[in-house]
Amino acid sequence: MDCLNHSIASDLKPMKFPRFITLLIATAGFVFAAEVPKLEPAAAAQLIAEGKAVLVDIREPAEWAETGVVAAATLLAKSDFDGAQKDWKPFLEKNAGKEIILYCRSGTRAGIVGKALAAKGVKVSNAGGFKAWADAGQPTRKVDSKK
Repeated sequence: MDCLNHSIASDLKPMKFPRFITLLIATAGFVFAAEVPKLEPAAAAQLIAEGKAVLVDIREPAEWAETGVVAAATLLAKSDFDGAQKDWKPFLEKNAGKEIILYCRSGTRAGIVGKALAAKGVKVSNAGGFKAWADAGQPTRKVDSKK
């Protein structure tokens, strides 16, 4: 048992412990740097009206057809983001420099896509779910299920 304690103690030499702490802090900083700020519908609508941001509904086409979408939203499915990005790539190029505000059904998928975009240096916010937008009185529109 003494050998085991001695082995552990020798691994925690003064030079190794600070390196571990530095690595831990650096890793935590990276993780938290990718956090996506949350934005209420009213604040998001203001940024969109000022031309500083673009709203994106990242739900899937069947969801758009079922509930409708926020009138100002661009429709870009998460499945395309996760795949070839046929629609996402040109959208991001066209809107470089603007904040991208994402929403989905509950805000979870918007957070996932938001973190990926933030890691690429895109200014992005998570505006939660569609219901919050509708409940806040934001205009909505119907969508054909073919899109």
